[in-house]
Amino acid sequence: MPTLRIALSQVNPTVGDLAGNAQLVRAWTRRAADAGAQLVAFPEMMLTGYPVEDLVFRRSFVAASRAALERLAADLAADGLGDLPVVVGYLDADGPPQISSDAEPGHGARNAAALLHRGAVAATYFKHHLPNYGVFDEDRYFLPGDMLTVVRVGGVDVALTICEDLWQAGGPFAAARHAGVGLVVNINGSPYELNKDDIRLPLVRRRAAEAGAAIAYVNMIGGQDELVFEGDSMIVGADGELLTRAPQFVEHLLVHDVALPAAGERPGDDSAVVDGMRVVRTTVSESLPAPAGPAAVGGTIEPVADEAEVWQALVLGLRDYVNKNRFPSVVLGLSGGIDSAVVAALAVDALGPDRVVGVSLPSQHSSEHSREDAAELAKRTGLDYRIEPIQPMVDTFLANMSLSGVTVENLQARVRGVILMALSNQEGHLVLTTGNKSELAVGYSTLYGDSVGGFNPVKDVWKTLIWRLAKWRNVDAERRGETAPIPENSIGKPPSAELSPGQLDSDTLPDYDVLDPILIGYVDGDLGRDGLVEAGHDPAVVDKVLRMVDTAEYKRRQSAPGTKISIKAFGRDRRLPITNRWREDG
Repeated sequence: MPTLRIALSQVNPTVGDLAGNAQLVRAWTRRAADAGAQLVAFPEMMLTGYPVEDLVFRRSFVAASRAALERLAADLAADGLGDLPVVVGYLDADGPPQISSDAEPGHGARNAAALLHRGAVAATYFKHHLPNYGVFDEDRYFLPGDMLTVVRVGGVDVALTICEDLWQAGGPFAAARHAGVGLVVNINGSPYELNKDDIRLPLVRRRAAEAGAAIAYVNMIGGQDELVFEGDSMIVGADGELLTRAPQFVEHLLVHDVALPAAGERPGDDSAVVDGMRVVRTTVSESLPAPAGPAAVGGTIEPVADEAEVWQALVLGLRDYVNKNRFPSVVLGLSGGIDSAVVAALAVDALGPDRVVGVSLPSQHSSEHSREDAAELAKRTGLDYRIEPIQPMVDTFLANMSLSGVTVENLQARVRGVILMALSNQEGHLVLTTGNKSELAVGYSTLYGDSVGGFNPVKDVWKTLIWRLAKWRNVDAERRGETAPIPENSIGKPPSAELSPGQLDSDTLPDYDVLDPILIGYVDGDLGRDGLVEAGHDPAVVDKVLRMVDTAEYKRRQSAPGTKISIKAFGRDRRLPITNRWREDG
């Protein structure tokens, strides 16, 4: 039985940076070669980054992707790496875009994988299952492939597949069993969601059973706008045994020796069409010498606690949004409350304290303890701390306009937003807004006030999870002998916007431990009123909450992007009309 040394390159590409992404492939292929790898795989659409969205419709971009692939194959050979087969994702097309007037039936853009060898593109594969749910719109962009590409490497038949091919039964994996392959390589751009790693391993095991073959699953890491990718690459044997698994949220080369059946041990029938797919075969090498030296063992990384996982996702999503968009630093308002404290701690973890500016913006209603808590957080984290009192500016407005009640509360929030945006314009910072998912859901924010900003790291984080994250981050710091970044008073005190005397969130909203379960059922679970009441929630509270959610859609549509961590994030996943008279109470 041949042994292949497989290298899975869990790396962080950038959308549109074809030259930079190709350089990543060259650098990590060199590392794989130095580790004695005999087959190396990179993530889905590695050359272009993922998702490229409407860049698919630009013929210039498609042409650049194809040219970059050909150039990469030649460059790998020039680097002395031509004998190492490299699987890499890219954007291809076999016809004009489907939206164009000269579109051809059955032809168009393709989400593709290529195997590069000896300076050329030895084989290509077009993704068969195209996801069209949640954050995915691949039916909008691509046409499905109908051929399973099988490449013989070192005497082992290896099938190429892409991401969603793994998430649906049938198609490529059924065809792979019929083709008698020993290994299926699955390259991925699979975005992070909390607990998705618990689903992934059982899924890979099911596909291994379906294909009767080992599976090498490689996923990218990094942030791309609202999405973040966590890696979690792995190899699973044909019997479902987990052989090796990579860490989450870091670039990593996973190298592991896998014993695989030789080609011909499971003869396939290439004449049959299985689940709409026919087999196309290419030979790279009939045999390879056994890997030199001791066996390569990739090891197995166990998943971490939920809070640690979410924190890493939020840090990576923020870091890549700032760095990939070339912002030098970030600025945010520090109220002394829990939300701004968590965002500040995330920003310091992501960028370092020298790239984070925290601004206290006190009004006449700001409590002394809130000011002290903001200063204490700045001291603990080391960020650039400033104080800009807003009351003189508010008073100027009030001296020239007759305003009262909630309007004055909103005015304070908007003055704060103006100050933060002015600092952004003057000094080049990206403004971070700090509203959590619970507040966004019910519209508990001021447009062009506390909602102002270019990115919201906690946009997809429920308020109750905000508290859990804060407590976890402090405990984690203490475990490592470091200063806990978040003052205990920020965690323990009742939440308040402090826009009027004695104001508390609970004056307007149900307690968050009551509110969040209703919101999770309605937003994430798509439960209607009856389902929520049947789940045990108070009907009057349900009616109030649902009205608030339904009438706040216009606010959410204008909110800043933020890292997705849940099954249904606002914006990317949950898409509802603003003008909408349907209400769950009839």
